[in-house]
Amino acid sequence: MEKPSVLRSPWSVDRRTFLQTAAIPCLAAWSGGAVGAPLAAPFFAGTPAPESDDQFIREAKFYEKLPYKKTKCKLCPRECVIDDQERGYCGVRENRGGTYHTLVHSRVVTAHIDPIEKKPFFHFMPGAVAFSLATAGCNVNCKMCQNWDISQVRPEQLRATYAPPEKIAALAQENSCPVIAYTYSEPVVFLEYVLDCAAAGHAAGVRSAVVSGGYIQSDPLKKLCTQVDGIKIDLKAYSEKFYKDVVNGELKPVLEAILTIHKAGVWNEIVYLVVPTLNDGDAEFQGLARWVKSELGPDVPLHYSRFHPEYLLKNLPPTPVETLERAKAIADAEGLHYVYIGNVPGHPAESTYCPHCKNKVVDRTGFTINGVYLKHGKCQFCHTAIPGVWS
Repeated sequence: MEKPSVLRSPWSVDRRTFLQTAAIPCLAAWSGGAVGAPLAAPFFAGTPAPESDDQFIREAKFYEKLPYKKTKCKLCPRECVIDDQERGYCGVRENRGGTYHTLVHSRVVTAHIDPIEKKPFFHFMPGAVAFSLATAGCNVNCKMCQNWDISQVRPEQLRATYAPPEKIAALAQENSCPVIAYTYSEPVVFLEYVLDCAAAGHAAGVRSAVVSGGYIQSDPLKKLCTQVDGIKIDLKAYSEKFYKDVVNGELKPVLEAILTIHKAGVWNEIVYLVVPTLNDGDAEFQGLARWVKSELGPDVPLHYSRFHPEYLLKNLPPTPVETLERAKAIADAEGLHYVYIGNVPGHPAESTYCPHCKNKVVDRTGFTINGVYLKHGKCQFCHTAIPGVWS
């Protein structure tokens, strides 16, 4: 058999360009800053400071008007009922005179250029870099959140830049990013902005990928699925108790969201952060693997990621690598084809292997792509189709 060539990702940048973009300082969240003050980052150099909050405010898309100027949010499973001049749980949506508004449209508090593998997406444009952004806010409160300083605050507490969708699409193009990624906090709470950025991106030939906890109702999720190209769900655990005690949410709506994404045909990957003593039991690992196999099929990538002490769980140790390997072994035994170990740079389970011939088809070390052995989405060794977005 002819030795297959190593294909360079069509989205890869040269080493010098990547190092230059990686060195660009982020639009760091800054508590106590003046509302709308411009951030010291080259992405938005020359952007005038907003004179008021007005340009960040849009009417929300998913809510019901109730008597006495109340509103009911229909974006996430909480269904907050909000009095006039009050806000929902997320802190970024407000009832003003009986009309519900988002306060964070185009209100960017952080932006980076990241490898798509960092999200992580492993079957979605490997080697690409993504223009990644966030606003303030979240609709859950995970005790292990690594970005709590932007997710668990109100927008007024953070320095922000006004960045309308057309500007984001242009910045992605200018920085050779074929993808816009909505990440770091929770894109569900800035859904209107995601939808508009995705539309602007598509008009400019730029794709969109969402990194979310999946705590969202069916109608807004279906709308999102029509506008974006990939969704990665952070499944916090396969346990209602964990969701109640550690996340302040519920498991069932997240599982339903994953099913909705799968049925919509949008590329989907699942990440499970393994937290020692809290969601690292064999029964959970097996239950999740069986659910994925029966409800989604064997080809949806499942990432088991290593926990590092953060936020309100600094008392716990990092996840032992042996625990991650046990989780992978259980999922492999249940018949899943693409099970990964994350946050352990250099581990063999970072790479993608053909489920038929077992050869490596995407060679990874950390966020670096060493080689891609695919041709038209098929293994170059045995021609087995490898599901994903490869071109």
